[in-house]
Amino acid sequence: MKIRNPKTGDYDFKIEIAQNTQIIDQVEKSRIAQKNWAKKKLSERILVLQDFKEGIKNNRKEIINALSIDTGRNIISQRELDGLCGSIDRWCNSAPLFIDDSEKVSESIPYISIKKHRDPFPVLGVISPWNFPLLLSFIDAIPALLAGCAVIIKPSEVTPRFVDPLKKTINKISELEDIISFVMGDGSTGASLINFVDMIAFTGSVATGKKVAQSAAKSFIPACLELGGKDPVIVMDDSDLERATTSILRASTVATGQACQSLERIYVDKSIHDDFINLITKKSMKLQLNLSENDDGVIGPLIFEKQAEIISNHIDDAINKGAIIHCGGKIENHLGGLWIKPTVISNVNHNMDIMTKETFGPIMPIMIFNTIEEAINLANDSKYGLSGAIFSRDEDQAVRIAERINCGGMSINDAGLTSMIFEEEKNTYKDSGMGPSRNGAEGFTRFYRKKALFINRGDVISIQEMYKK
Repeated sequence: MKIRNPKTGDYDFKIEIAQNTQIIDQVEKSRIAQKNWAKKKLSERILVLQDFKEGIKNNRKEIINALSIDTGRNIISQRELDGLCGSIDRWCNSAPLFIDDSEKVSESIPYISIKKHRDPFPVLGVISPWNFPLLLSFIDAIPALLAGCAVIIKPSEVTPRFVDPLKKTINKISELEDIISFVMGDGSTGASLINFVDMIAFTGSVATGKKVAQSAAKSFIPACLELGGKDPVIVMDDSDLERATTSILRASTVATGQACQSLERIYVDKSIHDDFINLITKKSMKLQLNLSENDDGVIGPLIFEKQAEIISNHIDDAINKGAIIHCGGKIENHLGGLWIKPTVISNVNHNMDIMTKETFGPIMPIMIFNTIEEAINLANDSKYGLSGAIFSRDEDQAVRIAERINCGGMSINDAGLTSMIFEEEKNTYKDSGMGPSRNGAEGFTRFYRKKALFINRGDVISIQEMYKK
């Protein structure tokens, strides 16, 4: 399978699509290796994961180089690698805190004691997306590895180059042989993987996520799904516009808007609407495309060429229905790659695709609201429920409004904080996902099957006593 370079448009890489027999073989190897991995103490697995982190750091240049070609961006690739190393440290520090081995006495029968036991799911399958290929391949894998699972990762066929240098790192750590492994291929490879593993973690589109859920149900295995978003932000009339526009611009355009938690719907109070548009347009026009090798700009290429078509269709649909473009708005071809500058659009409504479907680009559609109730209703008028944001100088009011938005995480007087803060559990709403939280204690304990041991240290009850009047 030939792989496209997003910055040049050239098909300069190829992968071999794994066949069913290869997937089955890898799953069996992983099952065998997992038995010894699970026998290790958590403290021992932590040491191995720390070796893995150091190996990543030692091979930093080669991994980042491959990742930069995968995504067409350099600085974010560096931060992606640093984010993975930070994730390893975070889970290594917090995982022991989430294990409670204390024995307790039953409230129902005082002479019965209860002990806990945990069995990790033997083999976790991970199907990861193209927008943050390294970090999102391991966002579920790291806590699963610490829990004692073996992990098989099916990376996106759009961005697979990082795998080879990463495998070099893994192969230097004998304890990780067949504990972390990869199967390469397209959607059919991921679909096949689900049939043989014990649990599946998927990050990607709603449409594919629903197929994953159905396949997992047929295999009778649990599925953790983190799917699309159409994140709203509400800007109240008392907002600090400098703060709001700076935060919203960052959260809408970072990684060229190719992130599930990107802000894609902006609702602004009527009284400040024009000032907001003028200010965010002015700031947007200062952001440059990152066309050179020196990272002179901040807006990288669109990684997946099919996404460029979706973005263009959404913009055209909005314009045809009366929307106004203030800046950006056109797919551009540079160096053979596809690009789009930050795009501010006003005069939009919920009859437009750009306000209802996931766009996944640096697009900022702005809509007026007149009352708080209208703003809340607009924010909730979506099939998505990943995250969102609200700006107001009245923090108490902002919190009350945030509590009424149907999504898993709300940033208050900032935006995109769910991509920076991980210690609190949160669940996705509606079509944005399914399953336990990736964050907090549940982000770790979800990879265990919990067992209760009931110990009787008193008398047993006879059958006669059970029926005594």
